[in-house]
Amino acid sequence: MMTIVILLHQSNYRTFKHFYEYVSRYLRKEFPSLISYSHFVYLMKNLFIPIFAFLLWKRGEMTGIAFIDSTSIDVCHNKRIKRNRVFKGLAKRGKTTAGWFYGFKLHLIINDKGELLAFQLTPGNVADVRMVENLSKGLFGKLFGDKGYISSELTKKLLEQGLELLQH
Repeated sequence: MMTIVILLHQSNYRTFKHFYEYVSRYLRKEFPSLISYSHFVYLMKNLFIPIFAFLLWKRGEMTGIAFIDSTSIDVCHNKRIKRNRVFKGLAKRGKTTAGWFYGFKLHLIINDKGELLAFQLTPGNVADVRMVENLSKGLFGKLFGDKGYISSELTKKLLEQGLELLQH
């Protein structure tokens, strides 16, 4: 199941349903005991901890150069926020440069090789600047971020731990 989920994110498919149809049709030999789509979707909730452990295991090396950014993960269209029950109490309204959304934010720090150093999933209303201190623990050198991460107080705190925060 983890392999299929990871393959999805390396594919050009926009929906899991269409990707699963592809897997069922063309990759049956690679996945001989493939379960039904609906059963797979039901069991996906059990993948959170194994995928989290996998990402920690695949964490990149600290090179002294890192980049921080976030991306929104919409869980439904803004018109349907009041009807959304799946993520009620977890997802929140947030704003990006592209506009308002309802869902989560994925905050990432990568090194200059594109390897993942740190990540955090938060409700959509969490400001980017609030995540820097926690995510950058143990980092050194230079950390590049957009204007959402720039704060004079934060810059001073990070300099004390040997990390220079720069705007790119």
